[in-house]
Amino acid sequence: MSVNGELPAKARLLQAAAELLAASAGEPISTRQITQAAGVTAPTLYHHFGDKEGLFDAVIAEGFREYVAGERDFAPSGQPLEDIRRMWDNHVHFGLGNPELYLVMFGNLRPENRPSVIADAEALMEELLNKAAVMGHLNVPPREAARSILAATVGVTLMLISERAAERNLELSAMTRDAMVFAVSTDKAKAAGPDSSGESSVVVAAIALNAALQSSDPDQLSSSELKLFLEWLHRISSSTKG
Repeated sequence: MSVNGELPAKARLLQAAAELLAASAGEPISTRQITQAAGVTAPTLYHHFGDKEGLFDAVIAEGFREYVAGERDFAPSGQPLEDIRRMWDNHVHFGLGNPELYLVMFGNLRPENRPSVIADAEALMEELLNKAAVMGHLNVPPREAARSILAATVGVTLMLISERAAERNLELSAMTRDAMVFAVSTDKAKAAGPDSSGESSVVVAAIALNAALQSSDPDQLSSSELKLFLEWLHRISSSTKG
C-alpha cells in the first residue's frame, strides 16, 4: 500500500480506506488497519469522520462522484441511443475496474441509504433518453427507460464481478445492452408488425411531444396549462400501450 504521506490526514484516511477496501476481497477491515496505513491515530479518524462507517460512507460517496464524472466525460455524438450504449459500457468498465468499491456502492442499496448520486446517474441517462424521445426514437417515457436500463446495467455488472476474470463473457454485457436499448426504442414497435403501427405511432408522438414540452421554455405555457397537457399526453401514451 502506498498512501501519499504529504497529503492532509483526512485525505490520507480516505486513500487508505479506499485501497484497503479494494484489496479486501470482501474481508472485514479494522480501524487499526486504516489508521496504520494512513499514519494517523484513531482519534484523528473519529475527528474527521465520526467512526469507521462514516469513513467508508465518505469513500463510497467519492466513488460515486468518480463514477458520475466518468459517465459525463464523453462528448455527445448526436445519437442519444448510441450514447446510452457508450454509457452502459463505461459503467461496466468502472465496475470491473473497481470491483470491491462497486460492490459496496451498488451491491447493498436500500431505500433508507440510497445515495443521491444514484439519482444523478439516473438523471444523466434520462437526459440522453429525453433527447431520443424528442427525436421520436422511444416507445416508453424517458424516466421509465432510464430506470430500466440502469437496473439492467447494475445487474449485469454485479454478475460479471461475481465471475472469475478469465471466465467473464463480456459479450453478455453487449447482448443485454442492445436488448435493453431495443426494448425501449421505436425499433421494437416497428418489429411488432404493421397491425400495431398506428397505435405505436400515437405512443411515440405523445412521448416525443411530452419530452419536448418538458425541456422547452417554461414561458411558452402557464404551469397549469403545461401540467394539464402533460397529463393528457401521459394518458394517451399509457392507454395505447395497454
